[in-house]
Amino acid sequence: MSRSVAIVTLGCARNEVDSEELAGRLAADGWALVDDVESAEVALVNTCGFIESAKKDSIDALLEANSLKGHGVTRAVVAVGCMAERYGEELAKALPEADAILGFDDYRDISARLQRIVAGEKHVPHTPVDRRALLPIAPVERAAARDANFASSVGAGGSLFRKRLGTAPWAPLKIASGCDRRCSFCAIPYFRGSFVSRRPAEIIEEARWLANEGVTEVFLVSENTTSYGKDLGDLRLMEKILPQIAAIDGIERVRLSYLQPAEMRPTLMQAMIETEKVVPYFDLSFQHASGPVLRRMRRFGDSEKFLHLITQIRALSPEAGIRSNVIVGFPGETEEDYQELAEFITHANLDAVGVFGYSDEDNTEALDLNDKVDPELIRERVDTLSMLVDELVSERAAQRIGEEVLVLIEDAEAQEGRAEHQGPEVDGTTSFVGTNFNVGQYVVARIVDTLGADLIAQPQAEQSGIAQAL
Repeated sequence: MSRSVAIVTLGCARNEVDSEELAGRLAADGWALVDDVESAEVALVNTCGFIESAKKDSIDALLEANSLKGHGVTRAVVAVGCMAERYGEELAKALPEADAILGFDDYRDISARLQRIVAGEKHVPHTPVDRRALLPIAPVERAAARDANFASSVGAGGSLFRKRLGTAPWAPLKIASGCDRRCSFCAIPYFRGSFVSRRPAEIIEEARWLANEGVTEVFLVSENTTSYGKDLGDLRLMEKILPQIAAIDGIERVRLSYLQPAEMRPTLMQAMIETEKVVPYFDLSFQHASGPVLRRMRRFGDSEKFLHLITQIRALSPEAGIRSNVIVGFPGETEEDYQELAEFITHANLDAVGVFGYSDEDNTEALDLNDKVDPELIRERVDTLSMLVDELVSERAAQRIGEEVLVLIEDAEAQEGRAEHQGPEVDGTTSFVGTNFNVGQYVVARIVDTLGADLIAQPQAEQSGIAQAL
C-alpha cells in the first residue's frame, strides 16, 4: 500500500544528505514524499543533537508535528537523526509525543520500520552505545568492515538511495562519516562513530548523479574533511579526487567544509586554490585562540599558528574566503584567554564567524571539568564578542568593494546568490538591484556596496554569453 511521508530536517548539511538518502529508500519502496507534515501520514523528523539549542529546536519540531495528529492525515511522528541516535530510549521516555525513536541502524530498513509503526506496532527504542567501538581503533584496519558498517551506521548508500528534496543549484555531498578526534566538548564521535571515508568511486558516482539532477555546485561535507583518505591508506586522497569531481560535466563549483586547522597541509591548500572549479573557501574550525584553552579542549594551535595559517592562505589567494566558529566560556577560560580570542578575531580578518557559548554535553570529557565559567558571564562574553564579530565581518565585506566575483543565483525573487567566498546558508550573500537573473545562473559581477556581511553587486557586460558558457 502506498504511504505518504514528510521529512523535516534540522541541523547541518550532513543531516540534509541523510534525509535525502532516507527519502530515496522510502520512494524506492513506494512511499509518496510530500512537503507538508499535515499532508503526510508520517512526519519523519531528522533531529540535530549537537548543542542544547539544536536539541530544543528538534523537540519543538517533534511537538509541532504531533499537534497535527487527529486534525488531518498525520498518523505517526517519528524521530531519526543525531538526537534520536544519541539518546534512544531516554528520549522515548521523555518525549511520549513521538511514536517512535529510530537510530542509525534502522535506516537501511526504514520503510519496514515506518510501515509497522503506522500499523500500530510499538517500536522498542535502542539503547545508545559508543559507536566508536564498532570499528577498529586503527583507521587502516577498518577496510574490512567499512562498506557494511558505513551503510548501517549513517544510511549512506550513494546516489543509488538518494532522492533530492529540493531544487537548489547546490547540494551537499557526504565524503565521510564520524570523527577520530577527541575534542573534550564534542559528543559527535560518541554517536556518529569513528571516521570512515567513502571510497572515491562512490563519491564520483554521486557527484555525477547530482550533476544530472541539475546541481552545479557540490559542497563536500563530513565531520572532518582534512582526514579524508587516512583510513583508505592515503591521506592525500582529497588532493587526487578534487580534479576528478571538478571534471564532471555540469559541475561548475566544488566547495570543501569542516577543515581542521591542525591538519591543513600545504598540498591540500595548494589543491584547493589551484584546481580549476574548486573555490578558495576555507571553513577552518579554530574554536578558540588561547593555547591553554585549546589544550583543555584537546585541540592544537594558538593565535600565532592560526594567524600564520591565514597568512599562508591569503598569500596564495588574497581573495579567499575564510570562516570559522569559536566557543566562548569553555571551563577554565580566564579573562586573559577571552581577550586573546577577541584579539585574534580582530587580526584574522575573517569573512564569517559563528560565536557559541559553551554548554555541558553528555558523554564528553568537558562535562566533568572543574572551573566552570558562570553562565551569566558566558552570555556577556558571547554578546560582546558577537558585536565585535559583526563589526569586523562588515569591515571585511567592505574591503571587497571593487572585487570581481562570480555569483551563483539562488533566489530569483530577491535577485540574490553567493560569490565563491560565501558558503551556503551560513555565510553572507550577494544581491543585485534591477536585474532579472534566473536561479542557477552564474553572473560575473563587481562588488559596489555592502550591507553588513552581505554584498551588493553590479553585473558585468555580456551575461548571456557567460550563461551559455556555463
